[in-house]
Amino acid sequence: MAQGARPLMPDTRPSGPVIHLDPADNVAVARRDIAARERIGEVTALQPIPAGHKIALCPIARGDPVLKYATVIGFAGADCPAGTWMHAHNVLMDAVQKDWRIGQDYRAPDLLPSGQRARFMGYARPDGRVGTRNMLGVFITVNCAATVARRIAAGFEDRSDYGNVDGVIPFIHQQGCGMEATGEAMDLLHRTLAGYIRHPNIAGALVVSLGCERNNLDRFFADTALEAGTMLHTIRMQSVGGTAAAIEEGRRLIREMLPEANRTARTPQSAEHITVGLQCGGSDGFSGLSANPALGRAVDTLTRHGGTAILSEFPELYGIEHTLTARARDEATARKFIERINWWLDHTDGRDVQMQGIVGPGNQQGGLANVIEKALGGAKKGGSTGIQAVYKYAEPVTEKGLVLMDTPGYDPVAATGQIAGGATLIAFTTGRGSCFGSYPAPTIKLASNSMVYQNMGADMDIDCGTIIDGTATLDGMGEEIFRHILATASGERTKSEVAGVGAEEFAPWPIGVTG
Repeated sequence: MAQGARPLMPDTRPSGPVIHLDPADNVAVARRDIAARERIGEVTALQPIPAGHKIALCPIARGDPVLKYATVIGFAGADCPAGTWMHAHNVLMDAVQKDWRIGQDYRAPDLLPSGQRARFMGYARPDGRVGTRNMLGVFITVNCAATVARRIAAGFEDRSDYGNVDGVIPFIHQQGCGMEATGEAMDLLHRTLAGYIRHPNIAGALVVSLGCERNNLDRFFADTALEAGTMLHTIRMQSVGGTAAAIEEGRRLIREMLPEANRTARTPQSAEHITVGLQCGGSDGFSGLSANPALGRAVDTLTRHGGTAILSEFPELYGIEHTLTARARDEATARKFIERINWWLDHTDGRDVQMQGIVGPGNQQGGLANVIEKALGGAKKGGSTGIQAVYKYAEPVTEKGLVLMDTPGYDPVAATGQIAGGATLIAFTTGRGSCFGSYPAPTIKLASNSMVYQNMGADMDIDCGTIIDGTATLDGMGEEIFRHILATASGERTKSEVAGVGAEEFAPWPIGVTG
C-alpha cells in the first residue's frame, strides 16, 4: 500500500456491508451489492461493488501488494484510491518470493481415543475397510463397450428384492484404445479402474471388454493384481457373440452377484473409516469465507476422529503452495508436493489455463481476481491440521488425516481420482452453483451463499451462506457439516443421489496422447 497508508475502518458488523478478514488486509469483501458513493464506515465506494467482490480500504499505489487473508493476492495495476473496486482489471499477478518454511507449521491431528470417536452405519468389508454405499459396478476397458455396460445396468433399476444394494452403476469412459499402450497414460487408467473395482463402496464388479483394445483385459488384471471370482467377473464381447449376447450374459452375472451383495448390511462403525474427497467448483468471492473454511472445520473434526480427507486440484493450489509445505509432516512430503506443482507449471506453460493466472468466467463474476485468490480460499477446505502424505492421481490412500492428491482442477476428473484413491464421500463447495454428483461415493454439496442455496435447492445439501449473513459461525457450521457427513455415510441420500446424478461424472484423467 502507499507509504503511510493504513486501512480505514469499514462497517464490519454482522449485518454490515463488508467483511474485513484480517487487520493487515487493505481490501474488504462486499457482503452485498454496494452502490457507488455509498458510505461504509470511513470508506466511500467510488464504483459499484458487486457482492463477493473487493473494495480498497486505503490508497494502494501502482505496484503495491493487494492483501487478503493477510496474504498477497496480486499487485495493483494502477493507483487505486480508497473505495476503489479491486478486481481482475487492477489486481495483477506477478512473481512473489515464497518462504517455503517446510514443516514449520506442522500440527499432528489431536486424535481422540478410539472409544470416543463418532460412529456411523457402514458396510464392513472383509479387508477391514468400510463402505458408505453398497453397489455393484459395471466397468469397461474401452469405450467400445460403453453401450453394453449401460444396458446391462439399466436392467436393474428395480432392486426391490435387494434392499441392501444401493445401485447397479455403469462406469463409462472415453479411453482404452487409440492411446499409448505403455507408460503414464495406461498406468493412470489402470490405477483408476482398479481403484473403483476395489472400492469399499463396490460389493462386486463386472468388467466388459471388446477383445482387441490396447487396454488389454488380461494385462489390465495382471498389472493391477485383480483376480476374477465370485464377485468379480469379465466379458469379452467378441468372444460371447457381440452386443446383444454380451448384454444378456452381463445381466446373468449381475443377477448372480446380487444375492451375495445383499447379504451385507450396515453395522456401527468408527468415523476413522470415512475418507472424504474435498472439491470446489464454480467458486465465488464468498467460497473462501464461508463454505470452504467451514468444511475445513469439519475436516479438523474428522481427522480428530481418525478419519481422512483428500485435498486435490493442484493447479488451483498454485500461488499459495508455500503455505501448504509449511504444514507438511516432513521434507520428503513437502518436496513431493513442490515437484508436482513444478510439473504442472511445465505442463501448462504457454497454455490458456487458469494456472497461468486467469480464472474462469464464473469465478471472475463471483469476485475472484486470479488463481492466487482462488487458491487461498480453496485451500481452506483442508482445515488446519498437518499434511501427512502426497499421492499421485488415483493412488490408494493409506495414510490417515489430511493428505494431498495430484489431480487437475476439473471437478469430474479430480473427484474420479479421489474416489479411485479410496474416498467414500465427496464434499463439494460451490458459489455459483453446481449440479455435480458421483458414484459410488455420494457427493454432499455446500453452497457458499444463500442465494445459490435457494435458487438451486434441489441440488444443494447445506447452506453455508448463513455465515455471510451473520446468523451462523464457522465453528457451528463445521459441526453441522460433520454431522451431515456422518448421516450421509450412514445412508442418508444426498440431493445428487435423489436426482440420479453421478454415473456420467466418472471421468478418468485423459493425460496421454490420442492417436
